[in-house]
Amino acid sequence: QVQLVESGGGLVQPGGSLRLSCAASGFSASLNAMGWYRQTPGKQRELVARISAGGSTTYTNSMKGRCTISRDNAQNTVYLQMISLKPEDTAVYYCNTAPPLPTYWGKGTLVTVSS
Repeated sequence: QVQLVESGGGLVQPGGSLRLSCAASGFSASLNAMGWYRQTPGKQRELVARISAGGSTTYTNSMKGRCTISRDNAQNTVYLQMISLKPEDTAVYYCNTAPPLPTYWGKGTLVTVSS
């Protein structure tokens, strides 16, 4: 059974940093393109960062220069390091394949950027 478990969210002040983790089980994240997504109430879920199976990365314009997606193949885990966080980055963050598979969505991890 495939499971993606996100962690690492929390409350952070503007300008702060967070590192999100996504532990995958039931499939090999290293063999798939993986993405970090985020969603705020009333808005569609958006792709924030993507890492291909070969390791190439892409980022949404609003996060370029402020986040890095990476993975640890041995741990079957995908990470999202975020810096210089802004209040508009507040959202629930999810990981999934890229493009996403509907049955793979986890519960996400809430990131709140506020003073």
